[in-house]
Amino acid sequence: MKNLKFLLDPMRVPFLILTPACVVLGLATAIWTSDKVNWFHFFLVLIGALSAHISVNIFNEYFDYKSGLDANTKRTPFSGGSGRLPESPEMIRPALIMAWIFFSVTALIGLYFVFTIGSGLIPLGLLGLLIIYFYTEYITRYPLLCLIAPGLGFGTLMVMGTDFVLTGQYSWTALIASLVPFFLVNNLLLLNQFPDAEADQTVGRKHYPIQIGKEKSSLIYIVFLLLPFVVIGFGVITGYFPLSSLIGFLSLLLVIPNSRGVLKHAESTEELIPFLGQNVLINLVTPVLVAIGLFIGWPG
Repeated sequence: MKNLKFLLDPMRVPFLILTPACVVLGLATAIWTSDKVNWFHFFLVLIGALSAHISVNIFNEYFDYKSGLDANTKRTPFSGGSGRLPESPEMIRPALIMAWIFFSVTALIGLYFVFTIGSGLIPLGLLGLLIIYFYTEYITRYPLLCLIAPGLGFGTLMVMGTDFVLTGQYSWTALIASLVPFFLVNNLLLLNQFPDAEADQTVGRKHYPIQIGKEKSSLIYIVFLLLPFVVIGFGVITGYFPLSSLIGFLSLLLVIPNSRGVLKHAESTEELIPFLGQNVLINLVTPVLVAIGLFIGWPG
């Protein structure tokens, strides 16, 4: 049971709920633009997406341990990893094997869809696999790539990938909808880097809280926090979203106080922790609200 716990912890199970929130948004865009959905394919997509999320989490834990970063990181409930591998170094190899197993599950499901749905899925699939493996060791050394890679994975790739699998084609609705989690998930990782900045710098990472400081990075955070609502409004105005999608604006009830808190406490990890948690909630609630709006507005 102890070994099982140490294998589950690097998966960061409580945070996996972000994946269904993004995949459901892709389901909503598919239902909005088509008359039928293959539910077997939807659940297969969900399994593939969850496997991708688990794989990138475990690779992150593995590389953080191997680089020595874990020894310097001051963890919070929302950042710094699980800390389980330093407590049980003998599990490092099983953890790596597990990362590759989930990586392979994602790749195999992707291949299945390439052969059954179409080769148009290949660019998204290949980009997703590259992000999974290279994020921790390489992408985090380039500030702009580090900023946008999480949103590409959870927004562009998951939402558009789900929509493509269910409809067999790309759509403007899916592209626009994918920008909602694109900006939010970029922000999720950006804000989580604030407490880790000093430790991350010791292993050569170069994300924005390191490069330009936390105060200036908080301005990027605010802009990215507001852009999803511009996207929702644009989707409605252009007719790619139904009017009911404006229900997503309810998230502003969380966004406004969180913006103030981050601006005020950017330099203080202890004061920032409640806003890290609220940021997670914003990431979960907003895509789901937009999805609900699409479901409500579905003419079928």
